[in-house]
Amino acid sequence: MTPDELTAAIDAMAAAAGDNPDLLPGLIEANSTDWCETIYQIERTAKTLDEGIRHRGVKVAVSSLFETKVLARAEAGDRGAPYRDLTSRI
Repeated sequence: MTPDELTAAIDAMAAAAGDNPDLLPGLIEANSTDWCETIYQIERTAKTLDEGIRHRGVKVAVSSLFETKVLARAEAGDRGAPYRDLTSRI
């Protein structure tokens, strides 16, 4: 997944969510190979260890065990918490 594909996935999920916050983007799972090759280029912040890496307010989890994808808040559960408002593209 490229940074542009990630942006498109987040935007599509947010648009499809409508008024249902459970369907908003809740966690970005990134395969470590994808992260190292391309996704690391995304605009990201990391304020504290508890907050973790975030892109557009969505927590990013990196592991060799993950398939790169965006999970809805309902799917992510506590793994994406605390949830933030989705920020605009930069």
